[in-house]
Amino acid sequence: MERPEYKGHTVNFKTYKQSYKSKKTCYNPEEKWLVFENTHEAIIDADTWERVQELRKNKCRPTKTGKTNMFSGIARCADCGEKLYYCTSRNFEARQDHFICSTSRLKGKEVCSTHFIRAVVLEQGVLAHMRMTIACVANHEEQFRKAMGAKQKAETKKEIAAKRRQLAQAELRIEELDHLFKRIYEDNVNGKLSDRRFQMLSDDYEQEQEELREKLVRLNEEITKQEEQAENIARFIGKARKYLDLDKLTPTILNDMVKAVYVHAPDKSKGYREQQIDISYDLVGILPVSLLNGLQNDETA
Repeated sequence: MERPEYKGHTVNFKTYKQSYKSKKTCYNPEEKWLVFENTHEAIIDADTWERVQELRKNKCRPTKTGKTNMFSGIARCADCGEKLYYCTSRNFEARQDHFICSTSRLKGKEVCSTHFIRAVVLEQGVLAHMRMTIACVANHEEQFRKAMGAKQKAETKKEIAAKRRQLAQAELRIEELDHLFKRIYEDNVNGKLSDRRFQMLSDDYEQEQEELREKLVRLNEEITKQEEQAENIARFIGKARKYLDLDKLTPTILNDMVKAVYVHAPDKSKGYREQQIDISYDLVGILPVSLLNGLQNDETA
């Protein structure tokens, strides 16, 4: 479940020995591995392998009762972002099992409110939203593609443009620092700049250049990720079409389609309990009910 070899890659330098006399095997950190990609046939696709790694981060300890719930590790507090604890008992009926905010339980309600929600209610709400989403994909695929494309374009176009400007500015500044360093070196050689002053300036310039290079790497990664979103829409549609006849939610389907479920604090201002749940789908993120209803209404009109 963790070996890149199953994706068709060859990995060298995972281990080493202190010397040829030593029989003890030491393990290198991942950044020291040497990976040769696509050297043999893969037995698992890259998307599935990456999803498995995400799911393994959400491993939860079993309850004392032996009961488990498919939302453990997926349900999160909408306010603090922490996981919701699954609470159950041997004497509980299924309708009594519930989730509460881990921050509230560990640090108190003054830090974050309880965010209580019954497990059956959570399952029913998520299932209903997933069925609505799958129906929109099946019946209004073109409208869904356009809506998601417009949504992503509106959210990311300005952000990508801003990042590209930052990228250009950082590259210009790195080049400028090279010229400045050359100038102070010549001044130091010619006696116009003391050694102490030269060392101080060169240290400052080198530190700024290093920070800018790190920023360049980060910006390039963010831009690439955002530009891949269009491809993610098509992949999400392919996933959704696998579950056109979804009647019952299972851990396999939930883990395949959903990355996280964010539970908001209940609202009782209208005289009854109302609670918002945001579902973050794999590849496309949160899909508001208003967006899905709008697609259906547009088609009807």
